[in-house]
Amino acid sequence: MDSSRKLYVGNLNYKTEEDKLKELFTQYGEVTSVNILKGRGFGFVEMATSENAAEARNRLNGTEFEGRRLIVNEAKPRGDKPQGERKPFSRY
Repeated sequence: MDSSRKLYVGNLNYKTEEDKLKELFTQYGEVTSVNILKGRGFGFVEMATSENAAEARNRLNGTEFEGRRLIVNEAKPRGDKPQGERKPFSRY
């Protein structure tokens, strides 16, 4: 899968449904999948092309949807999250 076609959509209203989010993103091209993580306030939208994804990201990031200001970014592959320095666990 081309990761540049998959978008992270954050700050979602907890009541947002996948069909409504798909309808919003369809304005900018074909949506191939939508996955909202219930109770987490974010989800993922995959577009048919990277050009459609870039257009949707540029147009929708920071816009209001269902009472919340959306955060739309290119999705990062799993495991790319910086961990920072962690100290080993010690009981003493």
